[in-house]
Amino acid sequence: MTARKIELSRRTLLQTAAVAALPMPAIGQDMRARTLRMIPSANLSFLDPTITTAGVSINHGFAVFDCLYGVDAKNQPKPQMVEGHTVSDDNKIWTFTLRPGLKFHDGEPVRGRDCIASIKRWSARDSFGQALAGFTDRMDAPDDRSFRIILKRPMGVVLQALSHAGPTPLFIMPERLALTDPFKQVTEMVGSGPYKFLANEFVSGSRIAYQRNDGYVARDEPADWMSGGKRAYFDRVEWTVVPDQATAAAALTKGEVDWYEVALLDLVPQLSKNPNLVVRDSSPYGLGSIARFNFLHPPFNNAAIRRIVRDAVNQVDYMRAIHGDDNGFTECYAMFLCGLEGVTEYGRATMKGPKDFNKLRADLKAAGYNGEKVVIINPTDYSFISSQGQITADLLGRIGFNVDLIDMDFGTLLQRRSSKATPDKGGWSMFHTSAAALTVSNPAENYNTRGPETGGWAGWYVSPEAEKHADAWMSATDPAARQAAFDAAQRTAMDEVPFVPLGFWRPKTAYRKDITNMIHTGYALFWNVRRA
Repeated sequence: MTARKIELSRRTLLQTAAVAALPMPAIGQDMRARTLRMIPSANLSFLDPTITTAGVSINHGFAVFDCLYGVDAKNQPKPQMVEGHTVSDDNKIWTFTLRPGLKFHDGEPVRGRDCIASIKRWSARDSFGQALAGFTDRMDAPDDRSFRIILKRPMGVVLQALSHAGPTPLFIMPERLALTDPFKQVTEMVGSGPYKFLANEFVSGSRIAYQRNDGYVARDEPADWMSGGKRAYFDRVEWTVVPDQATAAAALTKGEVDWYEVALLDLVPQLSKNPNLVVRDSSPYGLGSIARFNFLHPPFNNAAIRRIVRDAVNQVDYMRAIHGDDNGFTECYAMFLCGLEGVTEYGRATMKGPKDFNKLRADLKAAGYNGEKVVIINPTDYSFISSQGQITADLLGRIGFNVDLIDMDFGTLLQRRSSKATPDKGGWSMFHTSAAALTVSNPAENYNTRGPETGGWAGWYVSPEAEKHADAWMSATDPAARQAAFDAAQRTAMDEVPFVPLGFWRPKTAYRKDITNMIHTGYALFWNVRRA
């Protein structure tokens, strides 16, 4: 199916969708004014933000949990739960002191041992955390308000690891929960963040609610992205899951909700004309769309076949399916997002330009493709991802692949993509997703290009070469050496193809005009925002 056909069919669906009012709880006007109501980008299928890279779970994580450090608008680490730190003369012993008065939602104080247990659990899942673990000899807690990280050798980016905004931020939880197997969900949502999760109101696929944590002690400074004073101005935050985009837009227009987290781009012109709404980029940096391979099973355990798919892609087709026109997106033939410091488009020579499908089919046969079924798992309730799956299915069929496009909801996709089974036994071959620029800005945190022995993120790409470059980047003591390692990491990723870059775009968020002081980072953050 072509991008144009996808665009038309999607618009037809939206024009004929039944627009129904959202069911809202019967609450007084005063409580309604003190409640922030949002339609999230997808259902909250995973409550534990440490075991998934799903943006909706990270939004939930930032509401409930706090972090040791946070990044500011310049992507620089700033103390958050930490009062300060010291570093030994040999740069191997890092000692951190927690701010006084920090408490979890169950009333227990935040202790150094809670931080250590949280770091250990996080480092089993996050690419930058795995890198920090590789440099770490041990950790200990001299007392309740401090902890230490003792390194085997100096690492120049310790604070960047502890503070980075994704794909999996370091959320601090009580030791008793942090000791949970990092590949299993924790059973309680007990954090120390500005909001408390209301488990008794949670209905998966429908409703999520939070209550302000009156015991939270904000830093005495302005909020600045994920850092600074996280002040909660609403008594409650309520999410209503609305899969139909036209219904979501209508609810915002009618004032039934305050915030529509990711507005369907087809609806943006209509929403922008409403004087009661604000429509803007959700982040100054944007998202990079990708097609991710499964490296465990044929055919994509073959690098030559992955390169054929890479070079067959026309990024404009994918971006037009999201935007509907040639505005608002950028072609980007790099394995890190274009515009970030140090990024080079090493793929432009082979990916850009006209496609010779006769040659691609011949190359596929020569590369050893034996007709294995390619299972593409595709979330129908995530419109911009769903269109990409349809384009890839059509493209691979034209090249000569045996393709099976399997539609499902996003929550089911998150569960299925964790399966290492063969595609015909409940596994998969490809899926599509997007990554925020600041979550993939260097070789250590880019979970798409990391290649650890254990296989890393979904797809389980293993690359000693990629890991060598990431280690060199983290160990470098001068800018020139760090950039050389970055360049080497970019070239290796483009050659080994852990994923195919599909372009770079900026999603839109929409909200009522009386909602002010929103922090635009690409995540839905509930501190600082207030009602005028």
